[in-house]
Amino acid sequence: MSGHSKWNNIKHKKEKTDAQRGKIFTKIGKEMAIAIKAGGADPASNSKLRDLIAKAKANNVPNDNIDRVIKKALGETDVVYEEIYYEGYGPSGVAVIVYTTTDNRNRTASEMRHYFDKFGGNLGQTGCVSYLFADKGVIIIADDEDAKEKIDEDKLMEDALEAGAGDFVCETPGIYEIYTEPADLGAVREELEAKGYKIESAELDKIPSTYVELSDPDDIKHMNLLLEHLEDNDDVQDVYHNWENADEE
Repeated sequence: MSGHSKWNNIKHKKEKTDAQRGKIFTKIGKEMAIAIKAGGADPASNSKLRDLIAKAKANNVPNDNIDRVIKKALGETDVVYEEIYYEGYGPSGVAVIVYTTTDNRNRTASEMRHYFDKFGGNLGQTGCVSYLFADKGVIIIADDEDAKEKIDEDKLMEDALEAGAGDFVCETPGIYEIYTEPADLGAVREELEAKGYKIESAELDKIPSTYVELSDPDDIKHMNLLLEHLEDNDDVQDVYHNWENADEE
């Protein structure tokens, strides 16, 4: 997972301002609305909604806010969100996939094209870079700095694999990354929670098979600007890329 640390992304989200956290929840709310329209408002029978509620709680969203979003989604009939993936290249051929939810695909497509063009990249056709990524569920568990006892790594790995995880990685002491098949993410998360583990994050991710390292200062600057503008866009839910040294910038 070099260059693609989910843990750094999680810490970054937790350090955001209240306004930025509100934007994160607005984005999660749009995903919840799509999930409710597709599978109903009962988390017990809608695994996608159940996973999104867990994601909202991991981002410190109050239960009252989650309930309001569910009620709003049930009452909305005039707003229809589409899930659209955009693929392209950043500076020096960095592969980028942008997952969006939008009620106006023309607006979103225009904005995506503008960002890629402005910051030294180009928006490509569907499939141009997706073959470089594998879909996985990623669960993050971390040692509590204030806890008297740290997590037993061997026991956590055993519990994760027994729950159905496909891989277990601990590249940074005290930070444990658990990988699942996409369909198994919710079940593995729930079983680990039932065993008393605190889940920092449990989300679907796209893991690169190869990475691109940037050395030119202008490329690094433009890649950072591209990611910043994409992530700040209200229609963008997630951005996946294979920039090797992203976490060092």
